Amino acid sequence: MPLLRLLLITSTLLPCSVSFACQPTVEFSRVDSVMQKQPQWLAATAKFWPEIEAALTDCQTPQNCQARASKIGQQLWSYHRSRVQAGKLDDRALYWQRLALLRQIQAKFTKHSQRSQFEKSFATAARGYDTTQYSSKAALKIYLTGFDPFLLDRNLQQSNPSGVIALALDGRVIEHAGLTAEIQSVIVPVRFQDFDQGLIETLLAPIYQNNEVAMVVTVSMGRAHFDLERFPGKRRSANAPDNLNQMGGGTEQAPKIPYLKQALLDGPEFIEFALPVDTMLKASGAYQVNDNPSVSYWQNGEKFSGAIEQLDTLQNVIAISGSGGGYLSNEISYRSLNLRRKLNAKTYTGHVHVPRVQQYDVKTLNAILQQFELMLKLSLESINPSAKP
Repeated sequence: MPLLRLLLITSTLLPCSVSFACQPTVEFSRVDSVMQKQPQWLAATAKFWPEIEAALTDCQTPQNCQARASKIGQQLWSYHRSRVQAGKLDDRALYWQRLALLRQIQAKFTKHSQRSQFEKSFATAARGYDTTQYSSKAALKIYLTGFDPFLLDRNLQQSNPSGVIALALDGRVIEHAGLTAEIQSVIVPVRFQDFDQGLIETLLAPIYQNNEVAMVVTVSMGRAHFDLERFPGKRRSANAPDNLNQMGGGTEQAPKIPYLKQALLDGPEFIEFALPVDTMLKASGAYQVNDNPSVSYWQNGEKFSGAIEQLDTLQNVIAISGSGGGYLSNEISYRSLNLRRKLNAKTYTGHVHVPRVQQYDVKTLNAILQQFELMLKLSLESINPSAKP
Protein backbone atom coordinates (compact mmCIF):
# COMPACT_ATOMS: atom_id res chain seq x y z
CA MET A 1 0.00 0.00 0.00
CA PRO A 2 1.43 3.44 -0.90
CA LEU A 3 2.57 5.45 2.10
CA LEU A 4 0.24 8.38 1.31
CA ARG A 5 -2.83 6.15 1.32
CA LEU A 6 -1.73 4.54 4.56
CA LEU A 7 -1.30 7.93 6.20
CA LEU A 8 -4.75 9.02 5.08
CA ILE A 9 -6.30 5.92 6.60
CA THR A 10 -4.48 6.26 9.90
CA SER A 11 -5.60 9.88 10.24
CA THR A 12 -9.08 8.63 11.22
CA LEU A 13 -9.19 8.54 15.02
CA LEU A 14 -11.37 6.08 16.88
CA PRO A 15 -11.63 5.54 20.64
CA CYS A 16 -9.68 2.68 22.13
CA SER A 17 -11.97 0.11 23.69
CA VAL A 18 -9.60 -2.66 24.75
CA SER A 19 -7.18 -3.16 27.60
CA PHE A 20 -3.57 -2.14 28.23
CA ALA A 21 -2.08 -3.55 25.00
CA CYS A 22 -4.12 -1.18 22.84
CA GLN A 23 -2.80 2.36 22.60
CA PRO A 24 -5.58 4.83 23.48
CA THR A 25 -6.46 7.89 21.44
CA VAL A 26 -4.09 10.27 23.21
CA GLU A 27 -1.10 8.29 21.89
CA PHE A 28 -2.71 7.80 18.49
CA SER A 29 -3.26 11.52 18.10
CA ARG A 30 0.47 12.22 18.03
CA VAL A 31 0.78 10.11 14.89
CA ASP A 32 -0.81 13.02 12.97
CA SER A 33 2.11 15.25 13.93
CA VAL A 34 4.57 12.57 12.84
CA MET A 35 2.81 12.33 9.48
CA GLN A 36 3.36 16.03 8.97
CA LYS A 37 6.83 16.44 10.44
CA GLN A 38 8.60 13.06 10.21
CA PRO A 39 6.75 10.86 7.68
CA GLN A 40 9.88 8.76 7.11
CA TRP A 41 9.35 7.20 10.55
CA LEU A 42 6.14 5.63 9.24
CA ALA A 43 7.48 4.41 5.91
CA ALA A 44 7.76 0.73 6.88
CA THR A 45 4.13 0.55 7.97
CA ALA A 46 3.29 -0.06 4.31
CA LYS A 47 5.48 -3.16 4.52
CA PHE A 48 3.40 -4.73 7.30
CA TRP A 49 -0.14 -3.54 6.63
CA PRO A 50 -1.05 -5.97 3.77
CA GLU A 51 -0.34 -8.98 5.98
CA ILE A 52 -2.32 -7.46 8.86
CA GLU A 53 -5.24 -6.73 6.55
CA ALA A 54 -5.17 -10.25 5.14
CA ALA A 55 -5.01 -11.79 8.60
CA LEU A 56 -7.96 -9.79 9.92
CA THR A 57 -9.96 -10.43 6.77
CA ASP A 58 -9.90 -14.19 7.02
CA CYS A 59 -9.01 -15.15 10.61
CA GLN A 60 -12.07 -16.30 12.54
CA THR A 61 -11.05 -18.18 15.68
CA PRO A 62 -9.34 -16.52 18.64
CA GLN A 63 -6.42 -18.94 18.41
CA ASN A 64 -5.82 -18.27 14.73
CA CYS A 65 -6.11 -14.50 15.06
CA GLN A 66 -3.80 -14.47 18.05
CA ALA A 67 -1.17 -16.59 16.30
CA ARG A 68 -1.19 -14.48 13.15
CA ALA A 69 -1.09 -11.20 15.06
CA SER A 70 1.81 -12.43 17.17
CA LYS A 71 3.73 -13.48 14.06
CA ILE A 72 3.33 -10.04 12.45
CA GLY A 73 4.27 -8.28 15.69
CA GLN A 74 7.40 -10.41 15.92
CA GLN A 75 8.26 -9.48 12.36
CA LEU A 76 7.95 -5.77 13.18
CA TRP A 77 10.18 -6.20 16.24
CA SER A 78 12.75 -8.23 14.28
CA TYR A 79 12.78 -5.73 11.43
CA HIS A 80 13.69 -2.85 13.74
CA ARG A 81 16.08 -4.93 15.80
CA SER A 82 17.98 -5.75 12.61
CA ARG A 83 18.07 -2.07 11.60
CA VAL A 84 19.48 -1.02 14.95
CA GLN A 85 21.99 -3.87 15.03
CA ALA A 86 23.12 -2.86 11.54
CA GLY A 87 24.04 0.58 12.90
CA LYS A 88 20.82 2.63 12.59
CA LEU A 89 20.63 3.50 16.29
CA ASP A 90 17.07 4.83 16.31
CA ASP A 91 14.20 3.47 18.41
CA ARG A 92 11.62 6.02 17.26
CA ALA A 93 10.45 4.33 14.07
CA LEU A 94 9.41 1.16 15.92
CA TYR A 95 7.38 3.17 18.43
CA TRP A 96 5.56 5.23 15.81
CA GLN A 97 4.97 2.36 13.39
CA ARG A 98 3.47 0.21 16.15
CA LEU A 99 1.09 3.05 16.99
CA ALA A 100 0.20 3.76 13.37
CA LEU A 101 -0.58 0.12 12.64
CA LEU A 102 -2.70 -0.27 15.77
CA ARG A 103 -4.63 2.85 14.92
CA GLN A 104 -5.20 1.64 11.39
CA ILE A 105 -6.47 -1.71 12.67
CA GLN A 106 -9.04 0.11 14.80
CA ALA A 107 -10.02 2.41 11.95
CA LYS A 108 -10.66 -0.31 9.39
CA PHE A 109 -11.84 -3.26 11.48
CA THR A 110 -14.23 -1.51 13.85
CA LYS A 111 -16.63 -4.46 14.22
CA HIS A 112 -14.27 -7.42 13.86
CA SER A 113 -15.11 -9.94 16.60
CA GLN A 114 -11.44 -10.77 17.21
CA ARG A 115 -10.01 -7.28 16.84
CA SER A 116 -9.21 -6.60 20.48
CA GLN A 117 -7.33 -9.89 20.88
CA PHE A 118 -5.55 -9.28 17.58
CA GLU A 119 -4.43 -5.82 18.77
CA LYS A 120 -3.22 -7.14 22.10
CA SER A 121 -1.26 -9.99 20.52
CA PHE A 122 0.28 -7.74 17.88
CA ALA A 123 1.21 -4.99 20.34
CA THR A 124 2.89 -7.30 22.84
CA ALA A 125 4.80 -9.20 20.17
CA ALA A 126 5.98 -5.91 18.66
CA ARG A 127 7.59 -5.10 22.03
CA GLY A 128 9.65 -8.28 22.05
CA TYR A 129 7.54 -10.07 24.66
CA ASP A 130 6.93 -13.14 22.49
CA THR A 131 10.53 -13.76 21.44
CA THR A 132 12.22 -14.14 24.83
CA GLN A 133 13.64 -17.57 24.10
CA TYR A 134 17.24 -18.30 24.97
CA SER A 135 19.33 -20.62 22.84
CA SER A 136 22.07 -22.85 24.17
CA LYS A 137 24.87 -20.79 22.67
CA ALA A 138 25.94 -19.07 25.89
CA ALA A 139 26.63 -20.15 29.46
CA LEU A 140 24.72 -17.27 31.10
CA LYS A 141 21.42 -15.51 30.42
CA ILE A 142 20.59 -11.81 30.86
CA TYR A 143 17.11 -10.27 30.64
CA LEU A 144 16.96 -6.57 29.79
CA THR A 145 14.11 -4.05 29.60
CA GLY A 146 14.05 -0.65 27.90
CA PHE A 147 11.35 2.01 27.59
CA ASP A 148 9.48 3.77 24.79
CA PRO A 149 10.29 7.41 24.01
CA PHE A 150 8.36 9.71 26.35
CA LEU A 151 7.44 13.35 27.07
CA LEU A 152 6.63 13.58 23.38
CA ASP A 153 4.35 16.58 23.68
CA ARG A 154 7.42 18.50 24.77
CA ASN A 155 9.64 17.07 22.06
CA LEU A 156 8.27 14.91 19.26
CA GLN A 157 11.83 14.13 18.14
CA GLN A 158 12.76 12.43 21.41
CA SER A 159 14.62 9.13 21.34
CA ASN A 160 15.10 6.91 24.37
CA PRO A 161 18.59 5.37 24.73
CA SER A 162 17.13 2.49 26.76
CA GLY A 163 15.01 1.45 23.77
CA VAL A 164 18.04 1.66 21.50
CA ILE A 165 19.99 -0.53 23.94
CA ALA A 166 17.16 -3.08 24.10
CA LEU A 167 17.01 -3.39 20.31
CA ALA A 168 20.78 -3.36 19.88
CA LEU A 169 21.42 -6.14 22.41
CA ASP A 170 18.39 -8.40 21.89
CA GLY A 171 19.59 -11.87 20.95
CA ARG A 172 23.24 -10.86 21.25
CA VAL A 173 25.91 -13.00 22.89
CA ILE A 174 28.55 -11.08 24.80
CA GLU A 175 31.89 -12.46 26.00
CA HIS A 176 34.39 -11.50 28.66
CA ALA A 177 37.22 -13.38 30.36
CA GLY A 178 36.11 -16.68 28.87
CA LEU A 179 32.49 -16.24 29.99
CA THR A 180 29.57 -15.78 27.61
CA ALA A 181 26.03 -14.49 28.11
CA GLU A 182 23.02 -14.28 25.83
CA ILE A 183 20.78 -11.21 26.16
CA GLN A 184 17.04 -11.12 25.56
CA SER A 185 15.30 -7.73 25.58
CA VAL A 186 11.87 -6.12 25.64
CA ILE A 187 10.63 -2.53 25.47
CA VAL A 188 7.88 -1.56 27.93
CA PRO A 189 5.41 1.32 27.64
CA VAL A 190 5.62 4.60 29.54
CA ARG A 191 2.11 4.25 30.94
CA PHE A 192 1.09 4.12 34.59
CA GLN A 193 -1.96 2.01 33.85
CA ASP A 194 0.13 -0.85 32.42
CA PHE A 195 2.23 -0.92 35.57
CA ASP A 196 -0.88 -0.86 37.77
CA GLN A 197 -2.29 -3.80 35.82
CA GLY A 198 0.77 -5.91 36.62
CA LEU A 199 2.74 -5.77 33.38
CA ILE A 200 6.17 -5.91 35.04
CA GLU A 201 5.22 -8.75 37.37
CA THR A 202 3.71 -10.69 34.44
CA LEU A 203 6.90 -10.34 32.41
CA LEU A 204 9.30 -11.16 35.22
CA ALA A 205 7.55 -13.89 37.21
CA PRO A 206 8.60 -16.66 34.77
CA ILE A 207 12.14 -15.27 34.71
CA TYR A 208 12.49 -15.52 38.48
CA GLN A 209 10.58 -18.78 38.83
CA ASN A 210 12.68 -20.81 36.39
CA ASN A 211 15.89 -19.58 38.05
CA GLU A 212 17.83 -19.87 34.80
CA VAL A 213 18.47 -16.18 34.09
CA ALA A 214 21.59 -14.85 35.79
CA MET A 215 20.68 -11.15 35.76
CA VAL A 216 17.72 -8.84 35.13
CA VAL A 217 18.65 -5.28 34.19
CA THR A 218 15.97 -2.63 33.79
CA VAL A 219 17.16 0.43 31.88
CA SER A 220 15.85 3.95 31.34
CA MET A 221 17.04 7.41 30.34
CA GLY A 222 18.16 9.49 33.29
CA ARG A 223 20.70 12.17 34.09
CA ALA A 224 24.11 13.26 32.80
CA HIS A 225 25.92 9.98 33.53
CA PHE A 226 25.26 6.31 34.26
CA ASP A 227 23.58 5.74 37.62
CA LEU A 228 23.14 2.34 39.27
CA GLU A 229 20.10 3.02 41.44
CA ARG A 230 20.79 1.43 44.81
CA PHE A 231 17.58 2.08 46.76
CA PRO A 232 14.37 2.17 44.67
CA GLY A 233 11.32 3.46 46.52
CA LYS A 234 7.78 2.16 46.62
CA ARG A 235 5.84 5.35 45.87
CA ARG A 236 5.15 7.71 42.98
CA SER A 237 5.92 11.39 43.43
CA ALA A 238 7.17 12.75 40.10
CA ASN A 239 5.44 15.71 38.49
CA ALA A 240 5.61 14.31 34.98
CA PRO A 241 2.95 12.75 32.72
CA ASP A 242 3.16 9.37 31.05
CA ASN A 243 2.51 8.81 27.34
CA LEU A 244 -1.25 8.99 27.93
CA ASN A 245 -0.78 12.38 29.62
CA GLN A 246 -1.79 10.71 32.88
CA MET A 247 -0.05 11.63 36.13
CA GLY A 248 1.10 9.09 38.69
CA GLY A 249 -1.09 10.70 41.33
CA GLY A 250 1.60 11.32 43.90
CA THR A 251 3.52 14.40 44.98
CA GLU A 252 6.45 15.04 47.30
CA GLN A 253 3.99 16.08 49.99
CA ALA A 254 1.76 13.05 49.42
CA PRO A 255 3.63 10.26 47.60
CA LYS A 256 1.32 7.56 46.27
CA ILE A 257 1.53 3.78 46.47
CA PRO A 258 0.84 2.27 43.02
CA TYR A 259 -1.49 -0.64 42.37
CA LEU A 260 -0.88 -4.24 41.46
CA LYS A 261 -4.13 -5.08 39.74
CA GLN A 262 -6.92 -4.29 42.22
CA ALA A 263 -4.77 -4.02 45.35
CA LEU A 264 -2.18 -1.53 46.52
CA LEU A 265 1.35 -2.76 45.80
CA ASP A 266 2.58 -4.66 48.84
CA GLY A 267 6.19 -4.31 49.92
CA PRO A 268 8.65 -2.31 52.02
CA GLU A 269 9.11 1.42 51.45
CA PHE A 270 12.60 0.88 50.02
CA ILE A 271 14.50 -2.09 48.59
CA GLU A 272 18.19 -2.43 47.83
CA PHE A 273 19.38 -3.44 44.38
CA ALA A 274 21.17 -6.73 43.68
CA LEU A 275 23.57 -5.71 40.93
CA PRO A 276 27.21 -6.75 40.58
CA VAL A 277 28.09 -3.16 41.34
CA ASP A 278 31.83 -3.55 41.88
CA THR A 279 32.47 -4.89 38.40
CA MET A 280 29.93 -2.64 36.65
CA LEU A 281 31.58 0.47 38.10
CA LYS A 282 34.76 -0.44 36.20
CA ALA A 283 33.15 0.23 32.80
CA SER A 284 35.15 3.20 31.56
CA GLY A 285 34.06 5.39 28.68
CA ALA A 286 32.66 8.81 27.88
CA TYR A 287 30.58 8.90 31.07
CA GLN A 288 30.95 8.31 34.78
CA VAL A 289 29.34 5.20 36.26
CA ASN A 290 27.88 6.03 39.66
CA ASP A 291 26.57 3.90 42.51
CA ASN A 292 23.68 6.17 43.50
CA PRO A 293 22.34 5.78 47.08
CA SER A 294 20.35 9.03 47.24
CA VAL A 295 16.71 8.92 48.38
CA SER A 296 13.98 11.15 49.80
CA TYR A 297 11.53 10.23 52.53
CA TRP A 298 9.25 11.50 55.30
CA GLN A 299 9.93 10.49 58.88
CA ASN A 300 8.03 11.86 61.86
CA GLY A 301 6.76 14.76 59.76
CA GLU A 302 10.21 15.78 58.57
CA LYS A 303 11.61 15.40 55.07
CA PHE A 304 15.03 13.89 54.42
CA SER A 305 16.87 13.97 51.08
CA GLY A 306 20.35 12.63 50.59
CA ALA A 307 22.62 9.61 50.41
CA ILE A 308 21.96 6.56 52.58
CA GLU A 309 24.64 4.04 53.51
CA GLN A 310 22.50 1.13 54.69
CA LEU A 311 19.00 -0.12 53.90
CA ASP A 312 18.43 -0.54 57.64
CA THR A 313 18.38 3.25 57.90
CA LEU A 314 15.16 3.29 55.89
CA GLN A 315 12.88 1.80 58.54
CA ASN A 316 9.64 3.47 59.68
CA VAL A 317 9.72 6.02 56.88
CA ILE A 318 7.43 6.99 53.99
CA ALA A 319 9.24 6.92 50.67
CA ILE A 320 9.06 10.05 48.53
CA SER A 321 11.51 9.01 45.84
CA GLY A 322 14.00 6.23 45.43
CA SER A 323 17.49 6.51 44.05
CA GLY A 324 15.88 6.36 40.62
CA GLY A 325 13.35 9.12 41.37
CA GLY A 326 9.58 8.99 41.70
CA TYR A 327 8.61 8.06 38.13
CA LEU A 328 8.28 4.80 36.20
CA SER A 329 12.03 4.20 35.98
CA ASN A 330 12.17 3.98 39.76
CA GLU A 331 8.97 1.93 39.77
CA ILE A 332 10.18 -0.74 37.36
CA SER A 333 13.24 -1.11 39.55
CA TYR A 334 11.15 -1.42 42.71
CA ARG A 335 8.65 -3.85 41.18
CA SER A 336 11.35 -6.12 39.78
CA LEU A 337 13.22 -6.28 43.10
CA ASN A 338 10.01 -6.64 45.12
CA LEU A 339 8.91 -9.58 42.98
CA ARG A 340 12.38 -11.11 43.29
CA ARG A 341 12.02 -10.82 47.06
CA LYS A 342 8.57 -12.40 47.10
CA LEU A 343 9.66 -15.31 44.90
CA ASN A 344 12.88 -15.76 46.86
CA ALA A 345 14.89 -15.61 43.65
CA LYS A 346 18.67 -15.23 43.58
CA THR A 347 18.85 -13.49 40.21
CA TYR A 348 21.04 -10.40 40.09
CA THR A 349 18.59 -7.52 39.58
CA GLY A 350 18.70 -3.75 39.39
CA HIS A 351 18.16 -0.57 37.43
CA VAL A 352 20.57 1.46 35.32
CA HIS A 353 19.81 5.04 34.38
CA VAL A 354 21.75 5.79 31.22
CA PRO A 355 22.77 9.31 30.14
CA ARG A 356 20.01 11.42 28.66
CA VAL A 357 19.93 12.60 25.06
CA GLN A 358 18.38 15.72 23.64
CA GLN A 359 16.02 14.64 20.86
CA TYR A 360 18.25 12.30 18.84
CA ASP A 361 22.03 12.20 18.73
CA VAL A 362 23.56 9.14 17.08
CA LYS A 363 27.10 9.91 18.30
CA THR A 364 25.90 10.15 21.90
CA LEU A 365 23.71 7.05 21.53
CA ASN A 366 26.66 5.05 20.21
CA ALA A 367 28.85 6.12 23.13
CA ILE A 368 26.11 5.17 25.60
CA LEU A 369 25.56 1.79 23.95
CA GLN A 370 29.26 0.91 23.85
CA GLN A 371 29.83 1.77 27.51
CA PHE A 372 26.66 0.00 28.64
CA GLU A 373 27.66 -3.15 26.75
CA LEU A 374 31.06 -3.01 28.44
CA MET A 375 29.27 -2.73 31.78
CA LEU A 376 27.40 -5.96 31.05
CA LYS A 377 30.54 -7.71 29.87
CA LEU A 378 32.43 -6.83 33.03
CA SER A 379 29.48 -8.00 35.14
CA LEU A 380 29.98 -11.55 33.84
CA GLU A 381 32.84 -11.89 36.29
CA SER A 382 30.28 -11.69 39.11
CA ILE A 383 27.10 -13.27 37.76
CA ASN A 384 28.50 -16.70 36.92
CA PRO A 385 26.90 -19.50 38.97
CA SER A 386 29.69 -19.53 41.53
CA ALA A 387 28.82 -16.00 42.71
CA LYS A 388 25.18 -15.32 43.64
CA PRO A 389 24.02 -12.16 45.46
